[in-house]
Amino acid sequence: MRTFDDLGKLVLRFTLGAILLFHGIYKVQHGVAWIEQPLAALGLPGFLAYGTYVAEVLGPLLLFLGYKARLAALVIMLDMAMAMVLVLRPALFTIKERGGGGWAVELEAFILLSALTVFLLGSGRYRLGKGGWD
Repeated sequence: MRTFDDLGKLVLRFTLGAILLFHGIYKVQHGVAWIEQPLAALGLPGFLAYGTYVAEVLGPLLLFLGYKARLAALVIMLDMAMAMVLVLRPALFTIKERGGGGWAVELEAFILLSALTVFLLGSGRYRLGKGGWD
């Protein structure tokens, strides 16, 4: 019996990539210097801010292609975890006051957990390249 698993993986990869790429485009247009201060507050070097370009521009492109998608998903998970720790830590256990409520970090959590799902499932059949860390 034929299933739609591979098509579902493709839709997940494209959805995650599209959502995240808009974040990356914003950072390309406006820079990442503002991230250096929250990094310094935790004793981390400022050059780590440039990792957001890898996670939010290169990562989505790799997801679209299905090439090294697990590796891209791992980098995206790290990026979202850092965003939650560096910028959104005060909101981790709060409910939004506007927009009908909801978890204050629901978008970031959704991106992180979607990336985890891609990491666990892999690219599926619709991808560029073959073999390890699809």
